[in-house]
Amino acid sequence: MTAITLDRLGKDFGGSTALHEVSLEFPSGAFVVLLGPSGCGKTTTLRMLAGLEEPTRGRIRFGDRVVANGDTGESVPAEKRGLGMVFQSYALWPHMSVRTNIDWPLRVARWSAADRQARVTEVLAMLGITALADRYPAEISGGQQQRVAIARTIAARPQVLLFDEPLSNLDARLRVDTRAELAQVHRATGGTSVYVTHDQVEALALATHIAVMRDGRVEQFGPPAELLEHPATAFVASFLGTPPAVLLAGEASGGWLRRSGAELTVASGEGRPLKAMYRPQDVGLGPSGCLQFDVVECTPLAGRYVVSGLSDGDRVSIITETPVAAGTSSRLILPETPAALFGADDTRVTA
Repeated sequence: MTAITLDRLGKDFGGSTALHEVSLEFPSGAFVVLLGPSGCGKTTTLRMLAGLEEPTRGRIRFGDRVVANGDTGESVPAEKRGLGMVFQSYALWPHMSVRTNIDWPLRVARWSAADRQARVTEVLAMLGITALADRYPAEISGGQQQRVAIARTIAARPQVLLFDEPLSNLDARLRVDTRAELAQVHRATGGTSVYVTHDQVEALALATHIAVMRDGRVEQFGPPAELLEHPATAFVASFLGTPPAVLLAGEASGGWLRRSGAELTVASGEGRPLKAMYRPQDVGLGPSGCLQFDVVECTPLAGRYVVSGLSDGDRVSIITETPVAAGTSSRLILPETPAALFGADDTRVTA
């Protein structure tokens, strides 16, 4: 297994910076998800790992081996990095059968005929596509084509697996099924996987580690539970969770954090802008609440309900035991103490 190290990795395109000197270490055998909105730098990072883009500065190491050095311009070609990559598009050869698509990279790598046959048979079974072996890409579904693309990628036993939003072209049910297969493939190969997505549900389902990215920087990196329980920034708190944390902005005044006349929690620093974070399951609804809440929608979720609405123009989602009709108004009942406070720069602070 191979650990991956990003050392002050940066990337410029023309006069703009896509990635700002990111330093991270992905443990060997980890399933790392680069998560964030469009334009945050996650795909640029993946392409530099793959050797499809060169860093402007900083280094990438696979184990002890430097595969890219933006400071010196040195770079190991993509085909010599010992990695496999699954793209958003399936990128299968249309004139080759499923079996031949999987076999071809092994042939290029000069595997013997017997070893190729054994390995192709093995990965066909692993992905549950043995019955499709003699069909052509045009004769199978999109979900099946993606399984073939994954089988082709893992056939040569790469130590590093890269995934560029591989499930985005699949419908909702297929995404769930294929997600489970990806997790199984990762465990079976023992490689280090790096996966790009903007879908936080995918990230939480697959990752051993998540790097939440915004504007070319990493907001926080760590195990999913750590990011959910102890978000380092308000952005992380707002991006992770189903639903994400409730964030209510206010201003410190007279020893309290105040919002719309309500006293949310004790806070020092006159005029200091703060955001209070609450767990969605800890916020209630009722006439005794301190803040107005206008219900926009109510969605069933695992025996409970996600109720979303507006409070002073801010979108808020909470979890309730009973449904609440859209179009109605209520008031938010908040815990005495928020789970966290964030300052003007969106980082965690004390009261």
